[in-house]
Amino acid sequence: SNMGMCKLFIHHNLRVAYVAQHAFHHVEQHIEDSPVHYIQWRFKDAYDKEKLLTEAYVITPEEQRAIDDFSLEAIWSRRLRAGKIEYEIKKKNVPERDNKYYTKDELLAMGFEKLLKQTDEKIAAKEAGLDLRPVTTSEIQKHLDDFGLAQEFGTYGKIRGLSGGQKVKLVLAAAMWTNPHLLVLDEPTNYLDREALGALSAALNEWGGSVLMISHNKEFYSSVCKEEWIVADGKVTVQGVSNERAMKAVARKKKYEKELEGEEILDKAGGNMNANGDKYKDATTNFWGATVSKKEARAYEKAKKKGDVTRMREILQVPMGKVMPGYEELGNGKA
Repeated sequence: SNMGMCKLFIHHNLRVAYVAQHAFHHVEQHIEDSPVHYIQWRFKDAYDKEKLLTEAYVITPEEQRAIDDFSLEAIWSRRLRAGKIEYEIKKKNVPERDNKYYTKDELLAMGFEKLLKQTDEKIAAKEAGLDLRPVTTSEIQKHLDDFGLAQEFGTYGKIRGLSGGQKVKLVLAAAMWTNPHLLVLDEPTNYLDREALGALSAALNEWGGSVLMISHNKEFYSSVCKEEWIVADGKVTVQGVSNERAMKAVARKKKYEKELEGEEILDKAGGNMNANGDKYKDATTNFWGATVSKKEARAYEKAKKKGDVTRMREILQVPMGKVMPGYEELGNGKA
């Protein structure tokens, strides 16, 4: 009823990861490389290089002419001022002290749409800490391990030799490297066996971000997505609501509080309980999304009981100046 009137707004700091229906196209240019080398190539510059090479981000010849005519050398920074987003523009042959800020609307009017999208993508990646995350073989392989791609295939094998399911695991691992807010999956069940599908379903339900899935496999998507948009006969029918995950989180919190009440009773009977432990969450994954080891979990538990925030941040690998989502009580490390 409102065709042509809808508007799409994407927040400038939103990190979106996309896995295409034909997932192999993500890696088909790198079949002679190992999975580790592929991820190194894609993220070595602290942003998703592959994403910026897609049609949605590549600067057109017309836009490049507009950039040249404006003598625009680079966009140096971005700020929010008086409710408007502004970008710091460095012009060619102009001292940096004479840099000027232009609003997003002004730059869009000049035809710099793709350049702004690239800039927003790079800044969002930096906010996720990609400029601090190492792209070493060991760090990447640890990430691949979480997706079931062992060292034999991840470090020493070539993408050419991977099975269909292993390639999908690689694509999923690469998509999650940026710690996205939103994961878009187009027919993710292709080439994955039943065991891998079960693991993916469990991981998505534990993950703290949002999932938008396009799929014909009702058994799978119903296990993850509680709100379904059925597209048929030119209409969209919405079924269910997407707040089920939040309700489950509340239920877990209530259960945890009840367990604490029981411990308090034991404490009154002569037990020894440190109140600092109540304020902090348990460690399950670190800042980069990798599962913490049992040794790290034990060390984190000891630090939590002591209220040692510095040690907890160290174990979770939270970079200085960053706040880990879900662990806001650990601060940014600067205080």
